[in-house]
Amino acid sequence: MQNKGCQTVFDEIAQDYDAQLEQGLSFSGEGKDYYAEGRIKYLRRTLDRIGKAPSSVLDYGCGTGTAAPLLQCILGARRVVGVDPSRRSIEEARKRCAGPGIAFQALDSFRPAGEHDLVFTNGVFHHVAPGQRQQVLACIRAALRPGGLMVIWENNIWNPGTRLLMRRLPFDRDAVPLSSLEARKMLRLAGFEIIKTNYLFVFVRALRFLRRLEYPLSVLPLGAQYQIVAQLPD
Repeated sequence: MQNKGCQTVFDEIAQDYDAQLEQGLSFSGEGKDYYAEGRIKYLRRTLDRIGKAPSSVLDYGCGTGTAAPLLQCILGARRVVGVDPSRRSIEEARKRCAGPGIAFQALDSFRPAGEHDLVFTNGVFHHVAPGQRQQVLACIRAALRPGGLMVIWENNIWNPGTRLLMRRLPFDRDAVPLSSLEARKMLRLAGFEIIKTNYLFVFVRALRFLRRLEYPLSVLPLGAQYQIVAQLPD
């Protein structure tokens, strides 16, 4: 998924990843859990609207496993598998988040078998060299059932807060961001059909009284992250 240098970075910071992320996010007034829950809640809203209820989910680039219990609890997935190239991150995920219906494994031992209804990624593709992104998507395609869904959450480079965050995070300084337009093109080239594109996390905590506008504004490229939901042909 990531180049070897990036993998080494995530191995080195696996135990401190959450602390570094919390420090980077501190200017927003919120911690990582607010954003992690917000992503899955918004995904659940999107899936409800298109009539999808995935049972088996692959969390590709799962890091230390934060999303896995949320995918199970909020999304209602019966089975969640997290994979990541950083073995130390996988060790941390197993300590913190493994449980009934949740499993983690290193990416180099993962063999896609067309068994998942949905693949979830968050902040993965800006750590993948542009020339390797189609290779990653080929692995994801192989992990999905026909008609399966691909969900990308990525940082919105048009949001100034996002650019500030990425400068504050040591592990993001060498990242290669991609816009939602680039991500949509990337998915189409890999054979996916784009279903929806939305943007979330417009308001920091100091402006939380405006958050009732988050969902109505999600069609505009304002939020700190964007979500793309795409589907494989049946």
